[in-house]
Amino acid sequence: MTRLFQTLDVFTETALAGNPLAVVLDAEGLDDARMQAVAAEFNLSETVFVFEPRNPINTARIRIFTPKRELPFAGHPTIGTAALIAQRRAGDLLAAQDLRIVLEEEVGDIVCVARHRKGRALAASFELPKLPERLDYAPPADAEIAAGLGLSIEDIGFERHRPALFSAGAPYLFVPVRSLDAVGRAAPGVMPWATKDGPAAYVYTREVARHGSTYHARMFAGAWGVVEDPATGSAAAAFAGVVLAFDRPSDGQHSLTIEQGFEMGRPSLIALGLEVESGALRSTTIGGSVVIISNGSLDL
Repeated sequence: MTRLFQTLDVFTETALAGNPLAVVLDAEGLDDARMQAVAAEFNLSETVFVFEPRNPINTARIRIFTPKRELPFAGHPTIGTAALIAQRRAGDLLAAQDLRIVLEEEVGDIVCVARHRKGRALAASFELPKLPERLDYAPPADAEIAAGLGLSIEDIGFERHRPALFSAGAPYLFVPVRSLDAVGRAAPGVMPWATKDGPAAYVYTREVARHGSTYHARMFAGAWGVVEDPATGSAAAAFAGVVLAFDRPSDGQHSLTIEQGFEMGRPSLIALGLEVESGALRSTTIGGSVVIISNGSLDL
């Protein structure tokens, strides 16, 4: 059977930057093992498989695989798939107005908004169906984290920020480091916490490479089949919990930009929105740009 696919670059307005994504547009009949094998064949950080929705009022059901495991939720696959489906199914309408796309993911139904911007790349955003939560076990000791990332213990932490575990559908160990130099020196080695089902390492600092960004980050998930990720929307989603815990933003709406992928030559910009009420997160949004790169077919 011939199955169409397209590849995209997400969280960028420039082709061959951002985070690449493959989307298999007709996945009906593929079993788990076959989808995992296809994701390994593409060997991108994530591959999306599109199915008919369980609830006909929704747009599509999607499943997301890294080269080694399935994820219940991921940001750049959600952004990319929403923009791609809107463009393919209603390109003329999208050129005139924003479109609402509802994707059924393992974590729940995700409401997205796809946007056409004249003279610019497509864009999409979504509100998290599940707010970030702090995981109920302690992070590794600073010395173990530093050793696992090839850093010194003095590099770990800045201001009120300390290592913490959060998830908004996928688990991450958030590691604050003191400087952009320290982020650049990070090199994942033996990380006992980073099992196939355990947290990936997300290293971040307040020093940035680009004017206008709020944080600079890198993400390592070798056990997931992703040595380093150019842009990680699910981590940015969980990072909203980090911001609330350590920056203690005031009530109201806040817009942050996370830059990632610069060390890989794949610069990416992730828009993170927070709404805080009575000191608690009321809602969180993730947004970014999408460039369609290629299309093809699989004989499966």
